[in-house]
Amino acid sequence: MQNIFQRPWTVAFLAIFNTLLWGSAFPFIKLSYEKLDIQSNEYGQQLLFAGERFLLAGVLLLIISQTVLKRSIRLTPKKFKAYAHLGSFLTFLQYLFFYIGLSISTGVQGSIIAGSTSFFQMALAHIRYEDDKLNRLKGLALTFGFSGIVIANWPATGSEFGFGLGEILLILAMVSGAFGNLIAKDYSKEYDVAPMTAWAMVTGSIGLLVIGYLLDPSGVSMPYTGQTIAFLFYLAMLSAIGFTLWNTLMKYNPVSRISLYIFLVPLFGVMLSGILLGETIPWNAIVGLMFVIVGIYLSTYFQGKRAKKQRISH
Repeated sequence: MQNIFQRPWTVAFLAIFNTLLWGSAFPFIKLSYEKLDIQSNEYGQQLLFAGERFLLAGVLLLIISQTVLKRSIRLTPKKFKAYAHLGSFLTFLQYLFFYIGLSISTGVQGSIIAGSTSFFQMALAHIRYEDDKLNRLKGLALTFGFSGIVIANWPATGSEFGFGLGEILLILAMVSGAFGNLIAKDYSKEYDVAPMTAWAMVTGSIGLLVIGYLLDPSGVSMPYTGQTIAFLFYLAMLSAIGFTLWNTLMKYNPVSRISLYIFLVPLFGVMLSGILLGETIPWNAIVGLMFVIVGIYLSTYFQGKRAKKQRISH
């Protein structure tokens, strides 16, 4: 009998909800930067803000794990080593490379690269797992998804593409995130997902705070107000819920089945920024979203049919 987290359309609903949550981070991060006067080139302060966000997210999730989910949050040397290993990729390296890379990239291709996690994740899964190899259907779905990201970020006439340190750091961020998701999948077989995710965020956030402080010591005294604290709390909660739900889906499903949904995150970010911040939603973002939806539908529909045939044959 299938677990609820393995049913194709349940997976689709939860994954879309999760990417919608992550997409909502974009406008709230923009609003937070504006209110805290954090400029695009002040990545020391950006790392400090990210560190505070993930530290708060980890602490909140530890409290929820202990009081609501009734899971043990006690650390042992073995658990600490595993959680720190996960946190170093999923939180620390991914966001260290991401924030610095995004600050010094040329923007357009930075957005395209930032939507490429699915590529790296499915490629690594192809190498790592015997039962999760790439095939023509997955390749077709992946092509639709990535095409959607490229279309959504296609530059205006006269814009130029370039490739430098910023783009290299963004690729490293995406590879780190992909590694982190695979590590989480492996560790979830032995450890409870919620405490594991919580401690990974706590350990990873410490590294972000240290690097952020070294780059900009003045950032520790950011001018928080009631509004910006509320923004920080929301960002922390969506991280706590989002990463826990995502790691649970990864635990019960092939990596390739879940990875395609990551393409929705930047597109939801554009849409929600348009709605919440009054920014113009470009036509190519809507076309790009359609391409991503087609890719996800192809993958979900055919995997659903395959799962149904397997249940009938048994």
